[in-house]
Amino acid sequence: MAKKAKKAKTAKIISIPPQGMTTTIPDKFYLVAGDAEGMTPLNAFDNALVAAGIGNTNLVKMSSILPPGCKRIQPVKLPLGALVPVAYASKVSTQTDEVISSAVAVAIPKDPKKNGLIMEYSAAGHKHEVEKIVRHMAEEGFKQRGYELKEVLSIAAQHDVKKLGAAYAAVVLWW
Repeated sequence: MAKKAKKAKTAKIISIPPQGMTTTIPDKFYLVAGDAEGMTPLNAFDNALVAAGIGNTNLVKMSSILPPGCKRIQPVKLPLGALVPVAYASKVSTQTDEVISSAVAVAIPKDPKKNGLIMEYSAAGHKHEVEKIVRHMAEEGFKQRGYELKEVLSIAAQHDVKKLGAAYAAVVLWW
């Protein structure tokens, strides 16, 4: 007796309502940086996050746009486990005695209706060199957009690697 061929199931297209999805845009930001040693690359990275004050949150890496009208604030105590949007640079190294640095820069437009721009950069080298490069990157990004620049803000972290180290710098967006 021949077996009947199974009828192929067709996928139903369903629409998912936007319940539970956030549509808010962060209106605040701040800059943080930290560096640390660790037992593994991930431990070093995590320890640098703790040193920067954001190690007990769930970081959501984002691309590099600062929402229009976003205001700079002092770092805040974030809720434990919060989903936190960040643009960041990090560098991990196992090269003993190497100097590593990470930096971020925020270009703020003259027109508050336009978005700002965040740039990230990390490398072997001293933080003043890395910070200079990332600030120039932010200025160049504004030139490409044809935006008038009000100011560039930046922060950097430097670490002298003993065994396994990390340097981290970030722009944290918040509400």
